[in-house]
Amino acid sequence: MSDLENFTPQLTADGSFTFTSKEFGESFHSHYGAKQESFFKFVVPTQLATVAHKPVLRLFDVCYGLGYNTAAALQTIWAVNPSCYVEVIGLELNPSVPKAAIAHHLFDNWNCNHTEILTQLAFEHQVQTACLKATLIIGDARSSIALVHQSGFRADAIFLDPFSPPQCPQLWTVEFIKQLSLCLHEDGLLATYSCAAAVRTALLAANLQIGSTPPVGRRSPGTVAAHNKEKRETLEFPLSPSSYQLSQAEKEHLLTRAAIPYRDRELNDSAEVIVMRRQQEQQASSLEPTSHWRKRWLL
Repeated sequence: MSDLENFTPQLTADGSFTFTSKEFGESFHSHYGAKQESFFKFVVPTQLATVAHKPVLRLFDVCYGLGYNTAAALQTIWAVNPSCYVEVIGLELNPSVPKAAIAHHLFDNWNCNHTEILTQLAFEHQVQTACLKATLIIGDARSSIALVHQSGFRADAIFLDPFSPPQCPQLWTVEFIKQLSLCLHEDGLLATYSCAAAVRTALLAANLQIGSTPPVGRRSPGTVAAHNKEKRETLEFPLSPSSYQLSQAEKEHLLTRAAIPYRDRELNDSAEVIVMRRQQEQQASSLEPTSHWRKRWLL
């Protein structure tokens, strides 16, 4: 259990707990509320309460972490349609993280009915029930994603939840997000907490259309993406179209040096190399300095 001792539960504002990663120097969730982030940054934007009416639903949880996003998804789906057959694939670098979440009983205050499933997934990496087939793949997501694509898995919802782009640039690159887009069903939705211009540019480079999701507990919004069937610039959602459109400030942000994306052509470069490459490209760029954009919008 020595690896599990590296993770100490930290209370967030909604009463749920998170961990801090020593490796990446960041918390796994916002201090505003770990549980609410899972629902409002990932489950709601991917419209799982609506998609749950399908007989089979496929979920791709990139950076599984404590398992909160998958837990929130299963809770939402089966509350709507208890007979929905769910296929889940999770990618996680550190197998100790989901184990520590179970060991510290972090789902006890969730009113979560699926702790047994999450426990088996954390410790055995496989779960098969009458309504669920779940697999947790341990390792570098850049290698694992090739296996997912080759298997023919096409997700109705993708949760993209790595640490921040400056700390974990390798999972925000144009090349990695293009691989993700290949695993997204033609009618599927991808959600992430990040609104970084570099991330949004990478999504656009993968021929996805993007929308802005409402802020949760803080000023910055998240991002949702779908296949660009009609070559539209932004998503139009049936539930609340206006709230997902990019603001003028967000559109102009995509025309600044901040929008130069991270690149990792062979999907094997170190974080330091990826960051340095982007910095060099920014320095040579003729795009507007991001500081000018900030002054214009008083950010």
